Amino acid sequence: MAKKSKFAFFSSSSPKSLPSSPSFTSFPASRLSQNFTQYSMEEAVERAEAVIRKWDPNTPSFTKIVSLFNHSRKEAKEFIICVRDLRKAMHYLVSQDSQSPKLALAQTLMQIAMTRLEKEFFQILSSNRDKLDPESVSAQSSISSNSEFEDSTQGDDDDDNEIKKAGESIIQVEKASAVVMSDLKAIAESMISCGYGKECIKIYKRIRKSIVDEGLSLLGIETYRGSRFYRTDWVTLEHMIKNWIKAAKIGVVTLFRGEKLLCDHVFSASNSTRESCFYEIAYEAGINLFKFPEFVAKEKKSHERIFSLMDLQASISDLSQDIEIIFNFSSVAGVKSQALTSLQKLKVSIHSALIDFESTLQKDSTKALTPGGGVHKLTRSTMSFISSLSKHSRVLSEIIADHPLPRNTRLLEAYVRTPMLEHEEHNHALSVHFAWLILVLLCKLDTKAEHYKDVSLSYLFLANNLHFIIDTVRSTHLRDLLGEGWITKHEDKLNAYTANYEIAAWSNVYMSLPEEPTDLSPAEAKTYFRRFHTAFEEAYTKQSSRVVQDAKLRDGLKVSIAKKLVPAYREFYRKYIPMLGQERNIEMLVRFKPDNLENYISDLFHGTPILASSSVSSSSSSSSSWISLDCVSGYSSV
Repeated sequence: MAKKSKFAFFSSSSPKSLPSSPSFTSFPASRLSQNFTQYSMEEAVERAEAVIRKWDPNTPSFTKIVSLFNHSRKEAKEFIICVRDLRKAMHYLVSQDSQSPKLALAQTLMQIAMTRLEKEFFQILSSNRDKLDPESVSAQSSISSNSEFEDSTQGDDDDDNEIKKAGESIIQVEKASAVVMSDLKAIAESMISCGYGKECIKIYKRIRKSIVDEGLSLLGIETYRGSRFYRTDWVTLEHMIKNWIKAAKIGVVTLFRGEKLLCDHVFSASNSTRESCFYEIAYEAGINLFKFPEFVAKEKKSHERIFSLMDLQASISDLSQDIEIIFNFSSVAGVKSQALTSLQKLKVSIHSALIDFESTLQKDSTKALTPGGGVHKLTRSTMSFISSLSKHSRVLSEIIADHPLPRNTRLLEAYVRTPMLEHEEHNHALSVHFAWLILVLLCKLDTKAEHYKDVSLSYLFLANNLHFIIDTVRSTHLRDLLGEGWITKHEDKLNAYTANYEIAAWSNVYMSLPEEPTDLSPAEAKTYFRRFHTAFEEAYTKQSSRVVQDAKLRDGLKVSIAKKLVPAYREFYRKYIPMLGQERNIEMLVRFKPDNLENYISDLFHGTPILASSSVSSSSSSSSSWISLDCVSGYSSV
C-alpha cells in the first residue's frame, strides 16, 4: 500500500498530485523536497490511523478487551513504530500549518494511541508480576549461556538430563522476563517521547511501590516507630533482630536491587525519570528498613545483648557495598545515610556493652566456693562469653579501632610484654583486649582461691580453672587471636599449679618413707609403715573429695602422684615385709599392698569422699595459711 501511494504522488490523476506544469523538472528542488516531505508526513498520519484506530480502547471491538502486546507482538511493534512516525509528522505539521486538518487528526490519533499504551503499560505491570519479581529482574543483569546445562560425557545421564531441563526452564523464565521488560521499555520511551511521561510514570510508581512494600511486609518488615521498642521485651526483640537480618539481605540484594535494575532498564532513556521513579518506590521503604538497627541500638545497654548487636552490625557491613551501588542517586542518598547512622550507633552500643561486661567482671565479689576445687561458674560463663565474642573479631576490630577501650597501661604492659607477632597489625589491639579480659578473670580466680582454707585445694582450684581457660582458648577462635605463645605461657603456669598442689597435698606421704635406702630394725620398719599408712589415709581421705573434671588433667595428676609414690613404697614393702612376717596382726600394721595403692589413687578426683580404711577417722583441714599471689606478676613472670 505504501509503495502504491508513493507512485500516486507522481500521477497527474492523483488527488494529491502536483499541479500541472509545462515540465515537472521545472520545479525548484527545494519546493519539490518540501512537497515530498509534506506528502510523507501526511501519509504517515494515514498509515498510523489504520493501525491506531484498530486498537482504540474506546471502540466496541474485541481489541477493547484484548491486550495488544499479548495478542500479536508483530502488531505491537507496528503500533510503536506508527506512534513514533505520528510524533514526527505532528512536529512537521505544526511547523508548517498549525491549523492543518491533518494535524488535528494526528492529535486525535495520538490521544487514542496514548490511551492504548497507558492501558497496555498498566496491564503488563499488573499481570506479569511473576515475570517482574526482583529475582527474575536481577537475573537479567547477568543472563548466562546455557552451556552449563549441556549434556556431559561423564556422570549419570539421568542427572544430566534433569539438570538440562532445569536449566532450560530457568532460561525460559529469564527470556519471558526479558520480553516483558523490553515491552515496558518500549511503551515508556514511546509515551515519554510523545509528552505523556507523567501518566506512564504515575502508573509505574504506584504499582511497583506497592510491590516493594508488599515484598518487605512478607519478609516481616513492619513500619518501625521508636515507641514500639520501648514496650518490647528483649526476647521478642531478639526474635525481631534475627528476622530482620534475614529480611534485610533479601530486601537489599534481591528486592531493592531488582527494582533498581528494572527502573534503570525501563527508563534508560531518561536519567531524571529513572531517579524520580526509584526514589518514589524505594526511599521510604529503605529508610524504614535501616531505622530498625538504630532503634535497637538505643535500647538499654547490656553486655548480654552484645551478640545480637554485633550480628546486626555485621549484616549492615556485609550489605554496605550493595547499598552504595543500589542507592547511588542523590535523591536516595538518605537511605545510605540512615544505614551509616545505624551502623555508627550500633558500634557505640557494642562499645558500651564491652565496657559493661568488663565492669561486671571487675565488680564480681561472690565468695561462694566451688566444692572440691572444681571449675567456678564465673570461669564457665566468662569464657563462654569471651569465646563467643571472638567469633565476631571483624566487628570488634572495627569498634576497638574507632573506640579504644580504657586500660590500666602499667598492668597491661606487665602482662603483655611483647607484641603478638602471629597476628596482623590491625588484630593486635583485639588480641590484647581478649588477653586483658582473661587476665581480669584470672585475677578474680586468684582472689577466690584465697578463700579456701586448704592450700592444696586452692592450687587444685586454680589448676582446674586455668586448664578450662586454656582448653577454651585452644578449641575456639581465641587461639588465632592470642597465639601459641599465650597458650605455652599459661600451660607453664598450669604445670606450676599442679606441682604446687602435689607438694601441698601429698608431701607428707612422700616424706613418710625413708629418703634413702638403709637398713632398718623391725621396730623402725614398723614405725615407717605406721607413719606411711597414717599419712596416706589422711591425704587420701581428704583428696578423694577433690574434683578434676577434665579427664586428661585428672589422669595426669594420678600418674604423677603414682610415679612418685608407688615405686618407693613397693621397694620399701618388698624389703621389709619379710622382716615383719612373724608379727601378730600384720594386716593391721601393713594395711596397703603396692597394688592397692594404685587402685586407691585411680579413684581420686571424682568428688566422692572415700575412707581409705574403716579405721581411718576424718581429720581436720590443714591449718596452713594461704599465701596471696600477686596476680599480674604471677601470670607475667612465667
